[in-house]
Amino acid sequence: MSPLLPQVDPSVTAQLVAALTPRLRKRLDAGVAKLAGRPVARDGDIVRLAVDDDTDLELHAPCGVVTTAEAIRCGCLLAPDCLHRAAAASAAPVAEMPNPVAEIPDPGAGEPSLTKAPRTAPPTSVPATTLPATAASAADADPAGAADPAPESATPAQRTAAAALHDAAAAVLEAGADGAGAVLQAELLRAAHTARLAGLPRAAGRAVAAVTALRAARDADPAHRLGDLTTALRDVLLLAHRLPEATGPELAGLRGRVRQPYTPDGSLRLYGLFAEPVLTSTGYSGTVTWTADAAGRLYTVPDVAPGGAERAAGSADRAVRIGDTSLTHRELSRAGLAVSGATVSPTGRLGAGAGVRAVRAPGVSWHAGPLDRLWTVPVAEQIARALAGDLDVPKAKDADSGGDAGTASEAGQAGEAGDGTSQPTAQDGRDGRDLLFLDVTLIGTVREAAGECLLADCDGLTVRLAAAHDDPALPDRENLRLLALLAHGRGPGTRLRVVARLTPAPLPRAVLLAASRPTDPDAHVDLGLDRLRRADLPAGPTAGTSGDADDARPAPTVQPATAPGEAPVHLLRRRVHQAASGGRRVLAFPGSKESEAARLRRYGLGTAGELLTALHASAAERARDPFGRLLPADTGRFATAWLGAAVYTEEVDRALCAASWGASSPGLDSR
Repeated sequence: MSPLLPQVDPSVTAQLVAALTPRLRKRLDAGVAKLAGRPVARDGDIVRLAVDDDTDLELHAPCGVVTTAEAIRCGCLLAPDCLHRAAAASAAPVAEMPNPVAEIPDPGAGEPSLTKAPRTAPPTSVPATTLPATAASAADADPAGAADPAPESATPAQRTAAAALHDAAAAVLEAGADGAGAVLQAELLRAAHTARLAGLPRAAGRAVAAVTALRAARDADPAHRLGDLTTALRDVLLLAHRLPEATGPELAGLRGRVRQPYTPDGSLRLYGLFAEPVLTSTGYSGTVTWTADAAGRLYTVPDVAPGGAERAAGSADRAVRIGDTSLTHRELSRAGLAVSGATVSPTGRLGAGAGVRAVRAPGVSWHAGPLDRLWTVPVAEQIARALAGDLDVPKAKDADSGGDAGTASEAGQAGEAGDGTSQPTAQDGRDGRDLLFLDVTLIGTVREAAGECLLADCDGLTVRLAAAHDDPALPDRENLRLLALLAHGRGPGTRLRVVARLTPAPLPRAVLLAASRPTDPDAHVDLGLDRLRRADLPAGPTAGTSGDADDARPAPTVQPATAPGEAPVHLLRRRVHQAASGGRRVLAFPGSKESEAARLRRYGLGTAGELLTALHASAAERARDPFGRLLPADTGRFATAWLGAAVYTEEVDRALCAASWGASSPGLDSR
């Protein structure tokens, strides 16, 4: 995937690949690899790619997105039936798919006039984009029965789209990331486009996320994480499995929304909480500032657009796009805002419509009201809230950043199930459900595979605090190194008030977003945007004369106070990840499958043992025809077995994470 090329609509890629002959399809992956190293030049909306010394390929991308197959033009003799057009579309980043039918207000373009009569629409729990015509006509014909309608079910088009998604995802899982080339990716993109047309934006977004993760894996992208690919494939298969039989609010939640609707919220008095950089795997970056009102409800002010780490670092000094205020994101995180005519999305995102007015107001310290109430919530309640997500909505954010840019919390959208039936209060259904507000005491550091992280005591729990970003353009890692000095010489046992984001793990773990300044508890530091200095640390006998973090003496490495015996769930998780990476054939090889299943049973994980046995059996089973020839593998059976193992692993991970924090496990019922 080349970041120099413009984004291409999924339907364009699917159309161009489908038009290729079988002979050209076999050469498509080689064509994509050939174009990856060719020079690219941009001239306005036209991007030129040099196929060779004599042939250029042009991509016409108004607003940065190629929306039609005709917008990709090649100068070779075989055009338009050449391989180059499909290869260029397969090498370009995947664009967000616009909503084909809905007309949801765009907060950046102004809110609809409240004086106009609203058009008739179904309740918010049933989006207008997918209301079946039969249900609407029945409600009009029988007013008496409209008060108690039958639960809405999926339409035939949605069932067909779900089946197409399942088949395409199962084919990708059969081949694995190593074998899922451009042809299989195009089939999954075609299924995603069909799902969006059928009114299933949530499933379509997860399918696009799966394709993005596949390309990152095949290109050896340093930002690729096998867990992201596994999660995306699991979500696509799980949505396709649940959608056909879902009804009512469950169906509305599984369908999701393309863009968040903004509703009037009157006047708001907001207090700056902190700001954090956003850096997504789909090429979007920026800053999101978090604010809270007097009741403790969280609101976000986003500035996210296509770009890299440089934009994420620089956007903190850009003015927020609300009203006529000249406050920057960095200033707003420490000041306040008085908003009149505010519009707010169900997840707490502030709209920037023409009727919104905002002026600067005084801010408050984290230790003063009303912000201090965020730290009075028991830690166990915060963990239960953060884990009460459904179907891993956090990972969908990366895929939806382009259509609804501005969310920073990858787990914050878990509460917005798409039904909108209840008014959000506190953080119920809003961005920020995964935020943790903790009072901690730094006690040392611990080394992990990804680097060192802080160890802190939080109400008797030993919590690991890691950096939110490893990109050198952002100061997270350097700030973490300086904070580690507080556990060695410069202030052992220093108590800090921090904002962190939960990282589900068998041990208490979170990533640091902001912390109170060690020398001034009434001020705070946004660890992803502000750079700490030696002067910000308390003076101590071991203080050096240099002002750089490079001369800092390392903090002592301390082991956690408690090291609970970890259940061997990794035996099942490893096989789930191996299938996503190498495909079904990897699990069909002979090995120690019986011993692994027996070990799981010895630890009381009988279900995990049965799932592992079924996964290996479905991978190895191959039927033969009457002549003894092998028949094609049953991809549907293997996908079902893999999905059961993946969902079970995620639920066990949630339960182990809740237990490590001393919180109650949310369980399947809350999802």
